[in-house]
Amino acid sequence: MSTATQAPVHTAEVVREYGPFPAAPRVHGVSHDGRQVWAATDGALRAFDPATGEPTRQLDRACDAGTAYDGKHLWQIAGARIEKLDPATGEILHAIPAPGEGKDSGLTWAEGHLWVGQYSDRAIHQIDPATGAVLRTIASDRFVTGVTWVEGELWHGTWEHDESELRRLDPASGAVRERLRMPSGLHVSGLEWDGAGLFYCGGGSSGKVRAVRRPRHG
Repeated sequence: MSTATQAPVHTAEVVREYGPFPAAPRVHGVSHDGRQVWAATDGALRAFDPATGEPTRQLDRACDAGTAYDGKHLWQIAGARIEKLDPATGEILHAIPAPGEGKDSGLTWAEGHLWVGQYSDRAIHQIDPATGAVLRTIASDRFVTGVTWVEGELWHGTWEHDESELRRLDPASGAVRERLRMPSGLHVSGLEWDGAGLFYCGGGSSGKVRAVRRPRHG
């Protein structure tokens, strides 16, 4: 499953920090809708402009873990449920059971499905967004936080023994192909690619979101 010890290891390049945000001590998940970054902060989903850091939106909803954007709607883990939200109003349009029953971590959207990180179970589930049924599971050898897809490549965050990494996986086998080690003291509680050159990483109890440069391949 994993070739983590053989995968090349690089130091993650943190290019910018955002936050902490008012009355938001923790960041649980992050997403990107093509213009704004969304940060899940306990009782509110907050959006900000990544160019300026200025807040742009706030949806008052339970935000206990990962966040995703499917091109039209936001998806948010709230306790033992995953809620589909109208990004204009925050209205709950649909809800499905979360596979970890409240022990879920990251969330992202790719290829018509949701992908959910399971922190202590060290796994990533592909699930049906209509029913919540688990379609496939990819195992990891580290606690899984955020998850995201980058041009057909699956990445996930880790946070274990006070250390965090971003890991690129082979989506077919789950083998680790590349590791980006976060600088000491910086942790990853959520992860999303911006569609270009950056990852956005939730910073857990720091209350911050950090932009990390995506490595170039080839």
